[in-house]
Amino acid sequence: MFAPGLLYPLGLAAALLSALLVRAMIAARILDQPNARSSHSAPTPRGGGVGVVAALVGGLGVLHALGPGPVFEADGRAASFAAGVVIVAALGLWDDLRGMRFAAKLLVQLAAAAVAMAGDLVLTHVSLPGFGQVALGALAWPFTALWLVGLTNAMNFIDGLNGLCAGVCLIAAAFLAVIAQGHDAAFVQAAALMLAAGCMGFLPFNFPRARIFLGDVGSQALGFAFAALGVWLARGHGGAAAASFWVVPALFAAFLFDTAFTILRRALAGERVTEAHRGHLYQVASRAGMPPARVSLIHFGFALLQGNAALLLARGAEVGAAGPALALAPLLAVQFAWLAVVRARAARVGLDRW
Repeated sequence: MFAPGLLYPLGLAAALLSALLVRAMIAARILDQPNARSSHSAPTPRGGGVGVVAALVGGLGVLHALGPGPVFEADGRAASFAAGVVIVAALGLWDDLRGMRFAAKLLVQLAAAAVAMAGDLVLTHVSLPGFGQVALGALAWPFTALWLVGLTNAMNFIDGLNGLCAGVCLIAAAFLAVIAQGHDAAFVQAAALMLAAGCMGFLPFNFPRARIFLGDVGSQALGFAFAALGVWLARGHGGAAAASFWVVPALFAAFLFDTAFTILRRALAGERVTEAHRGHLYQVASRAGMPPARVSLIHFGFALLQGNAALLLARGAEVGAAGPALALAPLLAVQFAWLAVVRARAARVGLDRW
């Protein structure tokens, strides 16, 4: 394992770099204009995710420049990971500047997924309750692509309240770094710490009052990076012991539940699921009168619970085939309880249609 004496000062430098670039993006005045589907009421700069991406890529770049070591093995996985993140970030920045149709964004996201998978970031097995490790075989590439693109878009959909996405990602990155250290997954640990540093540099500008938003450049890059690191950890690359694939889904259980529930509800209602809306649970809670900061703080609490579930899942073989069910069932129960709270609050204020 690399010396933490180097890594943590580098993380501090990455956080400072993130903060400086966020300030620069505020000055650039790439404005997000409010509309009927927005949670904000005044034009607000966006694109703050540039700082988060720079912290990740820059931090890893410095480690690579320092020479061979446990962070960078002699293979192309790290380059494929970084290339995929940069492609998605560039897509997001272009979307922030010019706007893109969902179909075009999806094609670029799939291209980024293909780049990552070409570097052997492909999930070959998944643990299912009662079945243990199941080989994906010919489904490995489609399943991995679905996961990479799915979390990329889920993070994008969730980035709609001050501090919500960046705060949860900061907590998730801290837990992922601890888990990676326990599995001697040096690259995943370093990348997770750089993600945490990037979010740390951005968050003071976005919570509790938003001087800038992450933008698609930040939310999509965060989603893709976490998804790819989850595959890396599950494969046990770099000589590390493989952790359960469910570690990263557990870290973002609330976001994935909100996204899945909202897509299903809108599909059953005959609505276009790719069209912008204000029907996510976190949005409905805010529209029903819950202060936005409180909604974000509640999700920070979810993130802490999810992090502890991920720690359990990371033990892999120790918890057995039933491990995913034991760890994920309580998280689902919490989310169904949150759903009930949001529905009741919406009903009280007459929000019959979300």
